[in-house]
Amino acid sequence: MKASIYRSEIDGVVEAPSSKSYTIRALLCAALANGESRICNPLYSDDTKAAIDVLTKVGIQISKDNGSLLVSGGVFNEAQVDLDCGDSATTLRFMAAVSSLIPGRTKLVTGPSLAKRPIITLITTLRKLGIDCHCCGDVAPVIIEHSSSTGGTVEIPGNISSQFVSALLLIAPFTDKGITIKLSSPLESKPYVVMTIECLKKFGIEVGFSKDMAELSVVKQSYKPTNYVVEGDWSSASYLLAMGALSGKVKVKNLKSETVQGDKIILDFLKGMGAYVYEYNDSVEVSLSELKAVKADLTDCIDLLPTMAILAACAEGTSELIGVRRGRIKESNRVAAVVEGLKGVGLEIMEESNRLLITGGNPKAAVIKSYGDHRIAMAFAILGLKSGGITITGAECVSKTFPEFWDVISNTGGHITVGGK
Repeated sequence: MKASIYRSEIDGVVEAPSSKSYTIRALLCAALANGESRICNPLYSDDTKAAIDVLTKVGIQISKDNGSLLVSGGVFNEAQVDLDCGDSATTLRFMAAVSSLIPGRTKLVTGPSLAKRPIITLITTLRKLGIDCHCCGDVAPVIIEHSSSTGGTVEIPGNISSQFVSALLLIAPFTDKGITIKLSSPLESKPYVVMTIECLKKFGIEVGFSKDMAELSVVKQSYKPTNYVVEGDWSSASYLLAMGALSGKVKVKNLKSETVQGDKIILDFLKGMGAYVYEYNDSVEVSLSELKAVKADLTDCIDLLPTMAILAACAEGTSELIGVRRGRIKESNRVAAVVEGLKGVGLEIMEESNRLLITGGNPKAAVIKSYGDHRIAMAFAILGLKSGGITITGAECVSKTFPEFWDVISNTGGHITVGGK
């Protein structure tokens, strides 16, 4: 599907989608708790549906109730079919660990994009804990046998994926000795591990950690069912906030001001670029601004790379985005996709191993390949509102985290056509 977005003046009040990351974490924690939990305000998207699907296939009862999800957890059944994680990396990585608790043999398969992303580091670490599992070379499919790990101390790099650390934290309470995780390199995307720790606490699990989070530990405990409220997603909100800064005025609701989500730093970046940002208790308003170049460290907020790239494209001067290395191993090679896209709209960009230099200007009309990556599609759609017109190919990929995205753009005054191949 294609989406074409043209220069528009935006004005409206919109609601940020619920957090994908928190929804999937809550689903896994509820599945591990013996009893019924209620997950309020969950996100319904491709990724969260993948998590729901794999859990129901191993005996976890999940039903909808007045906008909430009721999850009856604590007892897993042997999988009778392969568990398809789609392109949800969170689901695959968390289930790779959790499947050790499921009777019999579990096989996790994926969609084409996720099938290219290495998982071997997590599999190797799980083996060190006594879990019988293997993958295909470095990637999925993943096969896990029911294994009783006694726990212990393991070492894992902190600069590959924070989800590997979170996966270990999820199963640590079931081990006799608990698990101590020592990071052999600094933890990147630290806020996502903090999100896991916060979610675990809501379900009765305490996690110990050093100040620099170089070491984390969990002793044997029991998950407790609870009512869990999913907050709004600052990652998805970043496109809406950028839309206001570039094209008019937008008030984004469903945004918790006191949050551990690392992508809330988008507000600091916008303010640093001179954007008009007004914060309220549960919402943020951003209006059309003359932006200036910024230096932004994306080490702990790599999902903001496409958003910051299109903001820099419209700012006066040359912006410096550092900490971009891990953007190459996301749903697409986001660094390459951003470079290609910005060059395609006629802008100057210089790529280094862990840094991008983007000189702002007047983006022209272009056709942008999404590479099946929701964040590339959404970011360049926002750029289209500022430019002479941008057509996104593979535009349906936004359903991964923000199914209503195109409707939101249209309903706030965006001139947009969607359809065709």
